Amino acid sequence: MAVCRRVPPLLLLLMSIVLYVHPIRGQKLPNNAIVKSVVSVDVPAQNQGGVAAGINGPVVVALPPRKRTSGWKLAEEGACRDDLTRLCPKHSWNNNLAVLECLQDKKEETEIAADCNHLLWNYKLNLTTDPKFESVAVEVCKTTINDIKECATEERGKGYLVSCLVDHRSNITEYQCNQYITKMTSIVFSDYRLICGFMDKCHDDINTLHCGSISTGEKDVHSQGEVIACLEKGLVREAEEQPGAHAIRDECKKAIMRVAELSSDDFHLDRYLYFSCREDRERFCENTAAGEGRVYKCLFNHKFEEAMSERCREALTTRQKLIAQDYKVSYSLAKACKADLRKYRCSMDTNMPRAREARLSYLLLCLESAVHRGRTVVGECQGEMLDYRRMLMEDFSLSPEIVLHCRGEIEAHCSGLHRKGRTLHCLMRVGRGDMAAIDSLCQKALQTLIQEADPGADYRIDRALNEACESVIQTACKHIRNGDPMILSCLMEHLYTEKMVEDCEHRLLELQYFIARDWKLDPILYKKCQGDASRLCHTHGWNETSELMPPGAIFSCLYRHAYRTEEQGRRLSRDCKVEVQRILHQRALDVKLDPELQTHCMTDLGKWCSEKTESGQELECLQDHLEDLVAQCRDVVGNLTELESEDIQIETLYIFESVVFFPETKCLLKGSTET
Repeated sequence: MAVCRRVPPLLLLLMSIVLYVHPIRGQKLPNNAIVKSVVSVDVPAQNQGGVAAGINGPVVVALPPRKRTSGWKLAEEGACRDDLTRLCPKHSWNNNLAVLECLQDKKEETEIAADCNHLLWNYKLNLTTDPKFESVAVEVCKTTINDIKECATEERGKGYLVSCLVDHRSNITEYQCNQYITKMTSIVFSDYRLICGFMDKCHDDINTLHCGSISTGEKDVHSQGEVIACLEKGLVREAEEQPGAHAIRDECKKAIMRVAELSSDDFHLDRYLYFSCREDRERFCENTAAGEGRVYKCLFNHKFEEAMSERCREALTTRQKLIAQDYKVSYSLAKACKADLRKYRCSMDTNMPRAREARLSYLLLCLESAVHRGRTVVGECQGEMLDYRRMLMEDFSLSPEIVLHCRGEIEAHCSGLHRKGRTLHCLMRVGRGDMAAIDSLCQKALQTLIQEADPGADYRIDRALNEACESVIQTACKHIRNGDPMILSCLMEHLYTEKMVEDCEHRLLELQYFIARDWKLDPILYKKCQGDASRLCHTHGWNETSELMPPGAIFSCLYRHAYRTEEQGRRLSRDCKVEVQRILHQRALDVKLDPELQTHCMTDLGKWCSEKTESGQELECLQDHLEDLVAQCRDVVGNLTELESEDIQIETLYIFESVVFFPETKCLLKGSTET
């Protein structure tokens, strides 16, 4: 998607001057490079836009690389002379594209005179739409064109070839071709009107959404990034089903996402974000080299810093939401995971709409499933996945389903807690039933997001939990490798001990509530028990769910088989039984961690055990009132009581939790606080 309209031709000589003579900033020509230049030219006439309209009698020869040309120069035009003198280094004045790059990166409208803006626009329009521009591409990109079949078959003479090369620029290895197309890309992305087909596909949506002018020359070059940003925000509003959202046409949606994909490697190409975040880039990412999406990632990592400007934070969030809709908008993620996506057929479901297949959540679930099944996913891809899983946990607004289905809960209980995962944990607390009832669709959206982010595999993904529990991890769990999934288990073992802190306790129980409702989200349990679950409980794959399977049903099936005798048959494997026992020990601390207990016994808990709020007391209370419970609750409590009798560790845990220790008297008293 680049340039494809025809306008009166600009001679090949001009392209030779600006593209062959001057390399890209920061790059060096190879030692054997021959640079073409012009040794004899006439001063060009100018058209009404102030742009060179023609050059007579050029003679093109091979000259040493440093030879300067006397051809037409932007720097010599009166309309831009003052701006050039004030804003651009003198060494760039002989290079038309260097001048163009310097001037088009100035942010404020008042920085550049209107006449100069108009001159730059006409120059770029002529430069990028002349069919003869294709001749340069054919000359310098011969090998590349032959290698890229899509480009080799493009019809000549209509500008489509250059458009194709821009689309495939990441695959270009030829030095001069890469240099040429990179310069071309910087010109094209400076103004949406230069992007091939964009005007035709999005004309109506630009008008409907009031995104700005669509008439050539009517708005200055710096406002053009805002047009695409406006369309991107419209796309996000539609995905979130916000009130009054406009349904953007499919062909325009594809054009918007394609522009976002093509600008994924260099943040300069996202003009709105570039201008919004220039100062923040200098503040946070000064030493981060541009290219391959590095600046984007750096800015994402600092999005919630206090010093981050609100305008930049908003632009970054919009881009992250586009990544959530199409993972290819992240250059680094798409590149790192390309081979694994193909290897595990993550893009091969022909029954699935393409839009869903491209979603970040689908990519994460597919590759996480491979990891949990013991398959190999390259480290670079896993690192990218970790970054984006953390991103989903930090900012709830990146999930359209959360925004859509949890609006009421957020407004009622969680407003003002947007940063660093606080809103998400607030919603989890609502989901636990600690604050109020939660809508079933919101509950489902939360459960889905937890599966996509998979914080059970690495607690560091959950920033709120990580910060709250850092001191506990450093003292109680320091023997466990950083990032190991056993950290969460260790924290649970210290839940009601003197090493636990209150904030960590809350964040831990909020997360564990959702992990307890999907056995797959405990990676150790899943690893040890997936064979048993398939054999005994007829489970689906890691990233597959069944609407008919109630929360916690698989684990209930596993623990029913945990203590069977050989005569009863079909027992759990030894490794799986150990993990089931571990989970049972943890759930004994809080009835809300047992989905069946919470589902069937909440009424009885309120009726008989409302004053029993300490660890382990609620289940003990239910056992004491076993005959008074409703039938379903009585069955659940009876099963757990039977399991306790089989597992002395659980019984010991309940006894220990109901014992009070008095240091002064060195006494242990069960069920009493009297001395």
